[in-house]
Amino acid sequence: MAGREDAKRQRTSGAGEYAGWARELLEHLRPAGRDLTRVVAWLAGTAQATVSLQDGTGRLLAGTRVPLDDGLVADVTSGRIASAALEDRGRHLRLVRVERSHPARAAVLTVAREAPFDRRVSDIVTHTAQVVELLLAGHESNAAGHRLRRATSDLRLAILQLLMVEDTVAARRVAAGLWPGLLDTETACVYVVESDPAERDRLAEECVSATGERALVVRCPAVDAHVIVLAPFQEAGQELRSLVGRRPGVFLGGSARQGLDRTAAAYGQAVSALAVARFRSQRAALYAERTRPELLMDPAELYDWTAGVLSPLDTLSHHTRAELLATTRLGLEFTAVNTAKVLGVSRNTVRARMDRVESLLRTDFADLTVRAAVHLALNSQVGLAETPPGAGRRGGAARLADLLSGPALRAWAGDLLGRLDPDGRDLRRTLRTWIAAGGNAERAAHQIGMHAQTVREHVRSAEPVLERELLAAGSDLYEVVLAHLATGDLDQPLLLGTKPGHPDSPVHD
Repeated sequence: MAGREDAKRQRTSGAGEYAGWARELLEHLRPAGRDLTRVVAWLAGTAQATVSLQDGTGRLLAGTRVPLDDGLVADVTSGRIASAALEDRGRHLRLVRVERSHPARAAVLTVAREAPFDRRVSDIVTHTAQVVELLLAGHESNAAGHRLRRATSDLRLAILQLLMVEDTVAARRVAAGLWPGLLDTETACVYVVESDPAERDRLAEECVSATGERALVVRCPAVDAHVIVLAPFQEAGQELRSLVGRRPGVFLGGSARQGLDRTAAAYGQAVSALAVARFRSQRAALYAERTRPELLMDPAELYDWTAGVLSPLDTLSHHTRAELLATTRLGLEFTAVNTAKVLGVSRNTVRARMDRVESLLRTDFADLTVRAAVHLALNSQVGLAETPPGAGRRGGAARLADLLSGPALRAWAGDLLGRLDPDGRDLRRTLRTWIAAGGNAERAAHQIGMHAQTVREHVRSAEPVLERELLAAGSDLYEVVLAHLATGDLDQPLLLGTKPGHPDSPVHD
């Protein structure tokens, strides 16, 4: 006898191993395919077995009757055991309890085959039993409709999490079962729609309706007020803007168009744009609508600097490197807990990955200037996917100070921080001191000689003036940090990487 296998394994692990049969199984959850008989027939063909579904009284619900011991069936349907595996007269059998709305009406799914059950077939049986449970419940109660929607929602989240770690192949395979053609594209935009948490479920349904199911709509696992929309087609942006315009108290932030393997970066851009949208009358903003400091830098010099900063990761395998970069990119934007929820991993895993990157780069993420610099490198890597003309021709290591010394960037920085000058409370000094203290209000207050709450109020007062969120660390804060570095109000961070082609040469800023 064996207990049921864990049905809550990470959906993102091993996706490539089962995406083929999972896609076929998911077809049976589509509105037009919810037929119990077809599911059982599919299992019989896929597992090369005889399959039956019967209730506790012995009534055959679907499939072909399999001779079974009545006592064993009673043990399974009563819940005394959740599942059973045995060999009987040359047959290998697997019995799995199938829950129903009333415990006394539980059923048993029986699979009998000549060959032993390997891991693949066992997984198919376990997942099919879950689908059968959903279909039975769907026929018996309105509550099942919620479970079906929840299953679909979980699948959407699983697809998004695969994209977040750049596993586009597995994401496409899983998505093809429910939304054929949705990810048959190389690029997409990510939008984040914000509402009152109590209204989020309704808002998510409206997003699905507005985009005509031509977008991946996911309830954010980290922020209860957010709905994430990955839109491969350009029309979705206008449709979402129209939706926001009709709904008071709803805000929209959108990313620039990115490759599917850059979904994590696009998500960060959308969240950053959302912060701007909160200060705008139309309640919507796109990441590309605001001047970004990296756009004012020399592309070739930025490319060389980025390559030097991130070069310690170049020796890693592609999968490991992509995983570390995606986690760090999100980890610099959000808390470890929220990053873990978005990626579908534990917060300890997030911290371990970021600690590894911190160690490889030989730097300290507790320093906000370091975080801003690494964030710039990670996002520049996304924006400069192709090598710009002139890259790699310079002698010596590229320096962040040189990137920030251009007249256009210095003018941008001076204009941005200059908005704070008219305020008589000297918000600019408070903000500068707070950043230098690593965003710690208590340490900043001690240096300035004011109460910590006053420091927080000054920083919060600067947010609408700069049109950027500062207390929640992320892209907005890092732009303001770069502005301080460009104007010379903060010391340049120390980054220790290796110049491409010279493994022993440190890169100092």
